[in-house]
Parts: sequence; C-alpha cells; structure tokens
Amino acid sequence: MGPILLAPGAVPLAAWRDIYRGAAAALAPGSYTAIDASARAVSTILARGEPVYGINTGFGKLASVRIDAADLERLQRNIVLSHAAGVGQPMPVAIARLMIALKLASLAQGASGVRSETVRLLEALLAKGLTPVVPAQGSVGASGDLAPLAHMAATLIGVGCFFVDGAQVPAERALAEASLSPLVLGAKEGLALLNGTQFSTAYALAALFETENLFGSALVTGALSTDAARGSDAPFRIHASIGCAAMPGRSRPHGRCAG
Repeated sequence: MGPILLAPGAVPLAAWRDIYRGAAAALAPGSYTAIDASARAVSTILARGEPVYGINTGFGKLASVRIDAADLERLQRNIVLSHAAGVGQPMPVAIARLMIALKLASLAQGASGVRSETVRLLEALLAKGLTPVVPAQGSVGASGDLAPLAHMAATLIGVGCFFVDGAQVPAERALAEASLSPLVLGAKEGLALLNGTQFSTAYALAALFETENLFGSALVTGALSTDAARGSDAPFRIHASIGCAAMPGRSRPHGRCAG
C-alpha cells in the first residue's frame, strides 16, 4: 500500500486516522505548483525592497524595524530558536507524525511563502521515520502552537533531536544518516513553520480516534457479555417497543413518534 496522498483542503478524516495509526503520507501530485507560486511571491517582495511584516521586518513589537537583507536568514533562524522553549515529556511519536502531516497539508495550500525544499524535507521526515522530539508542554500564543512547532522546525535546521527507531538522536546526525541536509531558512520560512495549530489539532484528532476505539470496545464488550450470560436483547429494544402514547410529556417531532 502506497502513502496516503494529502490533497490540501480535501483530506478526509479517515486519512488522518490512518496516518495516526502509522500509515505513510506524502503530498498529492501537483501540490508544489501552489507552493512554488507562494515562494515566488516572497521573492518578488524582497526584490522590490518594500517592508513587509515577517519577511524583512522584526516581529511583534519590532514590526516597524526593518531588517537588512544580509540578516534575513539569521532572523528566521532566531525566531525558531527563541520559541523552542517547551518543557516536559516528549509528545508521543504517533501524534508528532500527525502534526507533521497536518503542517504539510497546511503549507501546501500555497499561502505561507515557503520554498519547495522546505516542504520536501518535511515529507522526507515522514518517509524516513524521523520524528522530532517535541516537548508536550509550552506556551500557546495568539498565532498558534508556537513553542511545539518551534521544536519541530528546529530539527529541520539541525537543532534538537529526532526519535529514530525509538531512540533520541541529535538532529544533525540523524539527518546526515538519512542522507538529508539541514535547512538554511529563507525569508518568512521560520514564521510560517511556527504559525498554525497543528500541535493542538493533532492532539484533538488523536483524542477523537482513541474515543472511537473506546466506544467500539464498549459496544463489543457489552454484546459479548450479554451473549456469554445468555441474556436477552429485549431491554435494548425498549425504545422501539414503547409507543409515544405510553410516554406522557414526550413531544412528537415532525408529528410522529421518535421511537
């Protein structure tokens, strides 16, 4: 079975469930057209020399500070490192993989200005089994899951660690052993990698999928227990056997029994 193809804006819930359960994932063919177009838009802004927030200015209260072209790469690297301040135990590998896939689908919509090589490296992490070690506790700012996503982004530039076959391996070494090179972030790329809610969304989806399992297990357990006890299924049919007339005070939606 090949990888699940992530078509931006059109990924069914079942696909996210399969990725959470360990399925491989990659962007759908044609996704890089929008990615390349958004990267060209950033290049055009830089060529014009006009100040645009997050591309050649500072962040937050420093939005009015113009950053020289020679410092743009360092600016993006610094925003990643400054926000990689999470604490606590690492998030589970399955949820971290789901977070990467969600980030891939988000960037592929072509509204973030990242280059194709940045997105391809994220794809390669999933393909080669490199999962960033991301502390599960950290600040969640107005722009999204800044601290957790910063830890994910840090591994792309060779900082931090990856889980590789269950062991924590320094990011630079893990990338080299997988025949990958750390990124040098371009204009806006650090900001694009940090902005978003993929950390929160991954946990929400994981909770949904585990709840589905729990609900299914409860149904099967109840059915097997009833069968083992040679029980009757009549109590489970109570709503079908009792008419509305025998239930005072119950409304009849749409003029008929709800039973």
